[in-house]
Amino acid sequence: MDISSWPSDLMYEHWVALQVSGARPSARYKHAAAVVDDKLYIAGGSRNGRYLSDIQVFDLRSLTWSTLKLNVDPNADKSEDNGLQEVLPGTSDHSMIKWENKLLLVGGHSKKYSDAMTVYFINLETLLCGVMETTGKIPVARGGHSVTLVGSKLIVFGGEDRRRKLLNDVHVLDLETMTWSLLEATQTPPAPRFDHSAAVNAERYLFIFGGCSHSIFFNDLHVLDLQTMEWSQPQIQGDLVSPRAGHAGISIDEMWYIVGGGDNSNGCLETLALNMSKLVCSTLTTLKERHPLASEGLSVCSAVIDGEKHLVAFGGYNGKYSNEVFVMKLKPRDSSYPKIFQSPAAAAAAASVTAAYALAKSEKLDFPQIIDLNFNGVENNLSKKDMNIKIDAIKEEKKALELSIEEVRAENSKLREKVDELNSNHTELSKELQSVQGQLISERSRCFKLEAQIAELQKMLESLQSIEKEVQILRRQRSALEQEMELSAAQRQGSGGVWRWIAGGT
Repeated sequence: MDISSWPSDLMYEHWVALQVSGARPSARYKHAAAVVDDKLYIAGGSRNGRYLSDIQVFDLRSLTWSTLKLNVDPNADKSEDNGLQEVLPGTSDHSMIKWENKLLLVGGHSKKYSDAMTVYFINLETLLCGVMETTGKIPVARGGHSVTLVGSKLIVFGGEDRRRKLLNDVHVLDLETMTWSLLEATQTPPAPRFDHSAAVNAERYLFIFGGCSHSIFFNDLHVLDLQTMEWSQPQIQGDLVSPRAGHAGISIDEMWYIVGGGDNSNGCLETLALNMSKLVCSTLTTLKERHPLASEGLSVCSAVIDGEKHLVAFGGYNGKYSNEVFVMKLKPRDSSYPKIFQSPAAAAAAASVTAAYALAKSEKLDFPQIIDLNFNGVENNLSKKDMNIKIDAIKEEKKALELSIEEVRAENSKLREKVDELNSNHTELSKELQSVQGQLISERSRCFKLEAQIAELQKMLESLQSIEKEVQILRRQRSALEQEMELSAAQRQGSGGVWRWIAGGT
């Protein structure tokens, strides 16, 4: 691949591994990434259980890596151990956002313990690094959360704290005042989760997709309206989306591109494109088994190179750590046509209409001029007879085109009839559905009544069982009483016989 022309050599919507020249950074996953001015910045991550603290920079023009040497903020606290100033602690499961001339590193897991979420900054002009001082309701420290920039505010959702507690809270950091606040929303929020992805559409709707708990992998989509502060869970249309966590996502206009991730068994091979306005998901491409991008903990960013939009992915883990850079050139969305213009019949109709219009226009405007030229000019050698033959041929061609237009119109009429039929069927099915729903409601109320009756019968049965126990006790008492009475009667009979014997002897 030629370094100077590699963007133009790419095919649309295909992942390509860039041929990097020189040394590469350590392979890793659960790092943070951002693209600024044709440079991909990689911060930290994890490898073999070890937190990384380096900042690596990949030049998308020269295809070379370099390490960013940071300067310590003079206002930073000194280390308690050896008095040295720590530039940036090793961190994973964090997020990185570009804000003005800075990179902001938000949250993450680190050996440096903190109860509250920490925000580091890297000034890209001075390479100064330090901690942003924040106030307000600072969220608890966490990793595996999502961070989304909306205007001048960072929105943090979910994640997992140091005690492995799963979270589904929403916090906002105002970057103008560096003040945290907790968002309170209505309706049903997403289940607590981490390693999900998030995006914002139209500066209003916060999208949350996928992620996992400690036992479940999700493929659900939740949307928070940032104006009404209401959660909703719309259904995704289009291609089937499998559950996943540890994936990466990036939004470009109304499109949200999702790469990688997986569950405990398999990595996700498909690269998804979700239209956030229409809630329709499509598969851009499908990777081969064990591809480096079918991994968890990878990153994906967007970059504009030579005027065209690209996805840039790095790192990840699928049984093997990766340090490769992959790019995908996206098709310009303006050049895509609606599906109705992609069918052969519609294309033929469009071509026929265009040709007929052009023919009619030329017959009205151009042909008289040509005829005038034939009679008035000497340079044109065509005779009037030849011109008439050509005009007749063109008229025949026009008739044929008109016939094809009529055929297309007839086909359109049939399609309209089918659409009307489908609409009527849909109406009937809707009525049947309403009827069935009504029956279900009545059956449900009947079930509730039956359950109540069953509960009453169970209570009666329990009372009967207690009565039966009392009856058995009474029977035993009666039997014992009868035995006592028989015994006493026998005793009386025996004593009476003795007295009679004594009386007979006297």
